[in-house]
Amino acid sequence: MDVVAACRAFVAVSGHGSFTSGAAAAGIPQSVASRRIAALEEHFGGRLFDRSSRAVRLTPFGQDMLPSARRLVDLADAMADDAERARLRPLRVAVPEICPPRRLADLVVAARRQRIHLEVRPAGPQQREELCRTLEVGAAIVAVPEATAAWRVPLGLAARTPFPAPTVFLETLRSGRARTQARRRILIQPEDDVAHLRDPLTRVGQAVGLAPAQVTVALSLVDAAAAALGSPDLLLCSREQAEDFALHWCPLAGPRLLRGYDVAAGVREDLDQLSTVLYADIARCLGASDGHESRTEGSPPGGPSTGEPT
Repeated sequence: MDVVAACRAFVAVSGHGSFTSGAAAAGIPQSVASRRIAALEEHFGGRLFDRSSRAVRLTPFGQDMLPSARRLVDLADAMADDAERARLRPLRVAVPEICPPRRLADLVVAARRQRIHLEVRPAGPQQREELCRTLEVGAAIVAVPEATAAWRVPLGLAARTPFPAPTVFLETLRSGRARTQARRRILIQPEDDVAHLRDPLTRVGQAVGLAPAQVTVALSLVDAAAAALGSPDLLLCSREQAEDFALHWCPLAGPRLLRGYDVAAGVREDLDQLSTVLYADIARCLGASDGHESRTEGSPPGGPSTGEPT
């Protein structure tokens, strides 16, 4: 027997003095109300109503039981309200600063359709880990090496002018013998200032003879893009970012660099919601349109592919 449902019928009928009116108020057929009250009477071993007359009156036993039944119904309603508020609790998520605001808004809308109420907080890679560690957010999209990543985004170099070849070899960026020849820098944006991306690029650059200052971390993505737009410098970025800045993008011949992302969360349910229910929506925010790797072909903005990486 559903004691709460039976008590709800009991309270409704007692309040209206009629099985018909009470059942209607409870949103159930009269026959159902009668069965539930009869089951309650059998369960507690006493009659709740005097049915000997046309009017329905509480028996002394029913009068004594009514306050407890009301408390039980009120408590059940309060629990339902608490459950609804718990389902609507905001899930604060630290996300990469590079995620376009429109796509983040789409992510929030998609989450609400799944009854997940997201609050996104853009931050850099180190900040996201710290926010998650200190529990200032419930979860974070963190930067991880490619091998352990749930989402992957290929990186290449972007410049204001087209590239002469389908891939970029770092040794072609070495300065010539003339001291007046400018050295083209590779600018690393803060989102890619993580060991598994920065260090391999720096090591290969040094191995092929680039000057130490030719691989440098910019203060911000805007500063790095401005330098690439106003000078021969190159921006390390995704193809999508290059298109946003109207820069020409080309993959590297080596090393192969991919942004890797995964979810860190303190609660398993939050982890599952982000990594499964919202997987594709997060992929779009990160620029990994298929959920793993975005396009790797090198081509100028709006133009055809110019080749495949080697």
